[in-house]
Amino acid sequence: MEKRIGIIAILVTNTDSVAAMNEILHQHGAMVLGRMGLPLRERGIHVISLIIDGTTDEVGALTGKIGRLPGVTVKSVLSKLPEAKS
Repeated sequence: MEKRIGIIAILVTNTDSVAAMNEILHQHGAMVLGRMGLPLRERGIHVISLIIDGTTDEVGALTGKIGRLPGVTVKSVLSKLPEAKS
């Protein structure tokens, strides 16, 4: 299966889910190229964006686990272009 570059957006409104989310991200860390987090404490939401390189199955496994956490919403966008050939 071909790897693709993509973006995963995560919105966290329940801080009790943060530890479990970070553990899931750690388990799938090999496909994470970059991560940026923005805590909007006054609005009660934390925004996390991930740049990833993985297969659709890998991305689905990651987003599925994160999406089952209480107070966490996740969406992904994958490139239509296959990985670069060496």
